[in-house]
Amino acid sequence: MGTSVRTDPFRAFNFRVEFDGLTVGSFSECSGLTAEGDSVDYREGTDIPLTVRKLVALRKYTNVVLKRGYTTNNELWTWYRNIANGIADRRNGSIILMDEERNEVMRWQVENAWINKIEAPTFNATANEVAIESCELVHEGLMLE
Repeated sequence: MGTSVRTDPFRAFNFRVEFDGLTVGSFSECSGLTAEGDSVDYREGTDIPLTVRKLVALRKYTNVVLKRGYTTNNELWTWYRNIANGIADRRNGSIILMDEERNEVMRWQVENAWINKIEAPTFNATANEVAIESCELVHEGLMLE
C-alpha cells in the first residue's frame, strides 16, 4: 500500500484582514462570510409538469463581524464617523486564510463595505480579560478567490 501526501485542514486562527486605506489588520475573530440567495417560483400556462420552476433571484450577503483587542488605533472609528456623517466611504477588502507558515492559501473578497455598527469594549473592574471592540460591515459582494 503506497503512502500519499497528507492534507490537513487549515486552522481557523491563522487569518488577516485587509481593507483599502486601513493599517488595522489584526483581529481576533471574523464571522459572517456567508452568501445566499432567494429563488423565484415561475410557471407558464403551457408547462406540462404540474410543478413550478425555481429561478435564481437576488443574492444576499451576511454582515461581516470583526473583533479585535482594543488599542489606540482609531481607524475603525474614523471610518464609522465618515459613514455617520453622511460620507459614502465604501471600501473593498479581503479576509485571508493562511497556513502554518503564514502563506496565503485562500482569500475572500468583500466588495463595497462600510461600517454599519461599531461597539466599544465592555468594561468590568472584576474581570481580567482583554478589552475587545467589534465592528459590523455591510457589503455588496463576497467572492472566494
